[in-house]
Amino acid sequence: MTEIRNSKQYDLEERTLKSAKDVIKLVRTLPRTIANIEIIKQLVRASGSVGANYIEANEALSKKDFVMRVKICRKEAKESRYWLKLIEVNGEGAEKQRQLLIQEATELMKIFGAILEKTK
Repeated sequence: MTEIRNSKQYDLEERTLKSAKDVIKLVRTLPRTIANIEIIKQLVRASGSVGANYIEANEALSKKDFVMRVKICRKEAKESRYWLKLIEVNGEGAEKQRQLLIQEATELMKIFGAILEKTK
């Protein structure tokens, strides 16, 4: 059972890392308007925070600490989705990538929500 749990943790750590890297790849292509510059900063912080907090959750010293970190993961995924919806993109390729990232942020929110439900 521990092996399966660790494998799932690893997969989610990799998935959140990939998501943050994909956000960075997208923002490199975006127009540098005054609004976008500020949104990009928020988006990169929030998307990176999802995985960082999940790693912290896996190292939690107590159940309470684990739950708090997973709640932060869910919150940061939700915030990432918000910034992705707000940001200005140019071109069909960037729009398609944004939609995929919005979908991924939504899925991560649901995953962290399910983890919280199972932890109760």
